[in-house]
This record gives sequence, C-alpha cells and structure tokens, in this order.
Amino acid sequence: MDLSILLQVVLLLVGFVFLIKGSDFFVDGASSVASLLKIPTIIVGLTIVAFGTSAPEAAVSITSSWTGSNAMAVGNVIGSNLFNMLMVIGIAALLSNLLMEKSVLEKDLPFLVGITILWAVFIVIGWNISQIEGIILLVILLAYIIYLVRSARKSKDADVVEKPKLSLPKSIIFILVGIAGIVLGGDLVVNSASDIAIALGMSEALVGLTIVAIGTSLPELVTSITALKKGENQLVIGNVIGSNIFNILFVLGASSAISAIPLDSSLLIDVIFMVAVTVLCFIFGKTQDKYDKKEGIILIALFIVYMAFAILRN
Repeated sequence: MDLSILLQVVLLLVGFVFLIKGSDFFVDGASSVASLLKIPTIIVGLTIVAFGTSAPEAAVSITSSWTGSNAMAVGNVIGSNLFNMLMVIGIAALLSNLLMEKSVLEKDLPFLVGITILWAVFIVIGWNISQIEGIILLVILLAYIIYLVRSARKSKDADVVEKPKLSLPKSIIFILVGIAGIVLGGDLVVNSASDIAIALGMSEALVGLTIVAIGTSLPELVTSITALKKGENQLVIGNVIGSNIFNILFVLGASSAISAIPLDSSLLIDVIFMVAVTVLCFIFGKTQDKYDKKEGIILIALFIVYMAFAILRN
C-alpha cells in the first residue's frame, strides 16, 4: 500500500476514535448537567443520548456540506441508517428476541417511515435537498423533541432523576472536550476519506455509503450490544430508531440548511432501498411485535448484498 494512502487510513481511524470518544464525553457531561438541573432521566435519554450517538454522523455530514463534499454527506446518512437497521438490529436479533413496545410500533417507527418517505420525496422533486427543505426537516425535529418531552413528562418515569456522575465543573469540561473531539474527528474523517477516495478511484458517495457510514455508526452498535448484555432490549430499538430519526432530520436538515445538497441520479437506488428497508423493519416489528433470529439473518444478509452491490457498482 502506498505510504500516503496508509497515512490517510491511520488518520481516518484516529478520526473515528475522536468521534466516538468525543460523543461519549459529550453525553456523560450533558447527562450530568441535566441531572444537576433535576431534568428527568427519561427526557435525557430521549434527547441528549439520542443526539450524542448521532453526533459522529452530524460532524461528518455537516463538515462535508461545509467543504462541498455533498455526496459524502448524503452517502453517510444513507449508509448509517441502513447499517443501524440491518446490522445493529440484525445482530441484536440474532443474540436475543427484540420485543417491541406498543408505543414504538404505533408512534416512533411509523414516524421514522414517514420522514424517510418525505426525505425521498424531497430528493425526487428536484434531485437535491434545498435549504428550505433542510429548514423544514429541522422544524419537524424541533416539533418531535417537544412532543417527546411533553409525553415523557406525563409518563410514570417523569420524576425519575439520575444521580449526577460528575460535578458541574467536570461536566462542563467533559462537554467542551467532547465537542472538540467531535469537531476534530469529523474534520479528520472527511479529509482523509476524501483523499482515500481520490487515491483509490472511489467516488465520495461510495466512501460515505461504506467506510464512513460504518465508522460513524459504531457508537450505535456498541451501545446496543451493551444494552442487550444488560437485558435492556428496548434500548436497542430506541437507539436505532432515535438515531435514524436524528440522522434524517438533524444531520441532513442542518447540512442542507447550510448549503443545498445536489444529488446524483445514481443514488436513487440507494434512496429507494433505504425506504424499502425502513418499511420492512416496520413490517417485521408489526407482525410479531418483535424481531427474532430468522428476521435478524434476513436483515444481515440484505446488508451484505447491498454492500456488495455498492462496491461493484463503483
């Protein structure tokens, strides 16, 4: 391997480490501040933690949009959402049956299907995501967060406040260090991935769909497997659905609000596949109120086939 490419691979890996550890620091610091302010644990989980696990995707896509690498920004979101639904849920379902709560099946999962279709419609209308459409996605996100917070306050867990893990000064340091790590990691990943793509003759879209998407989805995978080991199956489903919602509404919303994102018509297949997979996950969950091993195998197989198609297409 050429030394320059090897260096970019090392920088890419370093960038992923900064992204993942940065999001960990940010979540720990923000959660502690929330606890010190007596904000209920359930609200922290629905907002801060969900945003924290999507922070790597946000950093990469927003940086890509800012530097004009729009194909990578979109590819990252598509690849990340597919990895979450096919690999994270698939692997978790292989390890244990994932039972679905009624509220998730009736509200959160249909909402994810709805915004995925809306995003696909935005693309088909003009082969881009305009700044106005980006702002619309951000407004929908704000409305969704308000709905989550109001619903959480009415639930029986609304008064449960987690004991702060850190003091206020330490929490602030963790937040600042986390943000710095996320920003630096995002910059390293975008720059090194772009250089690798150019050196190997790969398109930015392919790098975003594969290498970058899988790398930025590692927090979701690690979080889900850890939750599964603790017997908290619902956290796996909540983590995937919440992350995918944030990826579409915040990551793509913020990226396109900064600069309209034009799309190549070759990505139409990827967009359609993403919509189809989201609908399939809804059908799998709805039929038995759970994801079992057979469905887990199907989801993993679909991801392998899609990756092979994406690589061969390039």
